[in-house]
Formats: sequence, structure tokens, C-alpha cells
Amino acid sequence: MKIAIDPHMFRTLPIREMVRTVADIGYEHIELSPRDDFMPFFAHPRADDERVAELGSALRETGVQLASVLPLYRWSGPDETERQAAVRYWKRMIEVTAELGCTQMNSEFNGRPEHPSESEAAFWRSMEELLPLFEREGIALNLEAHPDDFCEVNTPAVDLVRAINKPWVNYLYCAPHTFHLSGQETGADIPAMLRYAGDKLTHVHIADTFNHKASSGLRYILNPPGTPARIHQHLDIDQGEVDWDAFFSTLREMNFDGIATACVFAWEDRAVESSKFMLDRITRELKR
Repeated sequence: MKIAIDPHMFRTLPIREMVRTVADIGYEHIELSPRDDFMPFFAHPRADDERVAELGSALRETGVQLASVLPLYRWSGPDETERQAAVRYWKRMIEVTAELGCTQMNSEFNGRPEHPSESEAAFWRSMEELLPLFEREGIALNLEAHPDDFCEVNTPAVDLVRAINKPWVNYLYCAPHTFHLSGQETGADIPAMLRYAGDKLTHVHIADTFNHKASSGLRYILNPPGTPARIHQHLDIDQGEVDWDAFFSTLREMNFDGIATACVFAWEDRAVESSKFMLDRITRELKR
């Protein structure tokens, strides 16, 4: 199993310093997420040969490895021009990932929840274009449901991943999305959701969040009333309401042996302390 960090809280550091910081904290793996100077959100990658070489050199110097690369593009957007642009961005990042010697990428379904059928159709068009490229480069893909995607709930997300029908396309369960993944349920049956994913579960994101559906849906009051905005947090473990005993015990029962990524975003003012805490807790829970 690989315990990785999403270095989002260190994204403003130069690439070499970011990798060194992660290594000094004690992580052996990075899940490379969007950063403006390399792989921005929803825009063409900025990484040229020099920057790719810089990252590769920093990884070799520190012994840190890329567990995965996480691009975020609008590849399921109902706007066809935007979708085609997203596919171009994906092609470049697949190329960069291969150059870095990484064999794993992960991303979100994207698309729009108010246009689920159009978004799913766009998703399949993108899959048809990109799956041969993933396969040619020997790069696997893990997909997660995200709040405000066209697919936000655990069961249909797992089913969609299975429908791709490729052994190297698998499911990512994101713990800070737990109360969205459970759909209309007030709580969240984490063991049932993890077990439903079964052998397709090869990646987990680990951070805490509050149950936005608690207190009759009034845990958070958003205006105007009825807004479709989604809310969740990426906190340190035990700062929210995810049932961590259920989460970790189920992963142990399932003999989970994939990628476990610490993805706390909430504490840039104490990023090193938070990242150390998460590494220690995840290691104790999953490497018993």
C-alpha cells in the first residue's frame, strides 16, 4: 500500500522545495494535484520539458515517488468546445505523466448535476478518445464522484466505473465527500459504500468533514434558500464527523492495498503539523 500526500497546501512553494518539504515530513509518495505553474485547474498544462525535468530530478534526489497524478478538466461538460479542449489538456498530462514514469492517474467525473444525461454522454465521448491513450502508455485511471459532478453518489459512481469495463480503470472513495456519496440518507453507511466498490476500490482520499445534512439540514445555512451549492470540508481526521472506526476497520477487513492519500486543505497556516499528523494516523490505522 502507498500512503501519499496531496501537496495542495504546499502548492505555492517552488517545485523542488515542495518535494523536499514532503520528504522532510516523512512521506514517500505524492499525489500530484493542480498547481498554477505545472497543471492548473481546468486549463492547459504549463509544464514544459524543463519543468518536467525539474520535478523528476527533485523526486530522484529525495527518493519520493509519484503515486498518482490528479488533473481536473471539464471532460464531461455539456459544452462540446470545452469538452474537446479538456481532452487536449488530458492528452498532454498523460504524456507528462508517462515522462515522469508514473503509471497511475486519478480524477473526478466532472460534468453538471442539472444536466446528467448530456454530461454522461460527454463523458463517454471523452472516454472513447482517451482510453486508447491510457492503455498505450500503460497508465491506470482511478475515478471519484465529487459534489456538483453529474455523478455524486457512491453506488451509481461505482456502477459507472464498472461500465467502463477495463481492469485498469477503478474507483476512488473520497472520505471528505462521504455525506454527499450517501445520497439522500441523513447519515452515511461507510462500510456498505466501501464494500459495494469491492475489488474496484483501489484508492482512498482521507480527510474529515461535517455532515451537512444533520440538524434537519440546518447544520449550514446557505442563502438564498434552495441554493444548489454543495458544501464539504477537508479537515484533519477527528475534526469532523466521518466515522473513522468504520472507515479504517472496513479497509482492513477488505485487505485494502491501494493508494491512501492524505488530502487536508483547511490548514495552510499549519500545513506541516497537519501533514505530519495525517501521516502518523493513516500509518497506524492501515499498516497494522
